[in-house]
Amino acid sequence: MTTFVALLRGINVGGNRRLPMTDVRRWVTEAGATEVVTYIQSGNVVLRHPGRSAGTLRDDLERRIEAATGWDIAVVVRTAAEWADLVAANPFPDAAPTSLHVACYRDPPAAGTLDALDLAAHAPETCALVGAQLYLHLPNGMGRATLPVALAKLRPGPGAAPLVTTVRNWRTVTTLLDLSSGR
Repeated sequence: MTTFVALLRGINVGGNRRLPMTDVRRWVTEAGATEVVTYIQSGNVVLRHPGRSAGTLRDDLERRIEAATGWDIAVVVRTAAEWADLVAANPFPDAAPTSLHVACYRDPPAAGTLDALDLAAHAPETCALVGAQLYLHLPNGMGRATLPVALAKLRPGPGAAPLVTTVRNWRTVTTLLDLSSGR
């Protein structure tokens, strides 16, 4: 039985794509999961599931959500071990937790994807890509930050679709660590 963290992208933000967490828990349970816990209303799910890869679980959850709602909701899935590694790999350990966010990519960006980004133009905001996570240090907060806007425009290549990602603040990241590690 593996513990997973599943992140639903773009739900219950600004009154858009409203999904009750009771429905999300039901769909996840119907996918064969047990011990399903949601954290706040923004699509954070911790679950246990037998014999599934993160990719297979992700695809199943996306299909179930689309069948129930008609919405194409991207889901990013990490094992509890990967989530613990994500927290341990924080390249900004001295940053105030309120200024730290993590963008979890569905798949690791190709080498060079962030090369076009002019980080100096966004100072004091900065970021660091570690595997399939982009750590964002935004000293003035997310609301006024320019770096996330620039990142959303990045493409892995000419004419390519945007990278599939979802962002969580550090408090949510560490709470999901606690939930997924049984603390």
